[in-house]
Amino acid sequence: MGSSVFLTKAIQDFFVAFGVVFGASMLAGVSSIITMQPPSSTMRLLAENVKIWAVVVAVGGTIDPLRVIDWNINEGHLSPAFKQILLIFCAFAGAHSGTELVKWICRGG
Repeated sequence: MGSSVFLTKAIQDFFVAFGVVFGASMLAGVSSIITMQPPSSTMRLLAENVKIWAVVVAVGGTIDPLRVIDWNINEGHLSPAFKQILLIFCAFAGAHSGTELVKWICRGG
C-alpha cells in the first residue's frame, strides 16, 4: 500500500466513522422529536453506543483487519500490521470526534 493510497484510506476511514456516529445521532434526534422524547439525551446516548460500531464499519465491517495484523506480525512483516493499526486508530479518531461534536451540540454550544 503506497503512501498516497494509505493516506486516502486513512482519511476515508476517519470520515466514514465520523459520519456513522454523527448521522445516526442526528436521525435519533429526529426520531426523538417524533416520539416526544428529549432529543439531546437520546443523541448523546446513541453517539456513545454506536462509536465502536462506527469503527467496525469504517475498517471493513469484519474481523479481517485483525487477521491482517495477526498474519503480518506472525510472518515478521511489521509495516503492514502497523499501517492496519493506524487505519483502525484513524477510524476511532473519527468516531470519537463525531461523538464529541454530538455532545457539544447537545450542550447548546
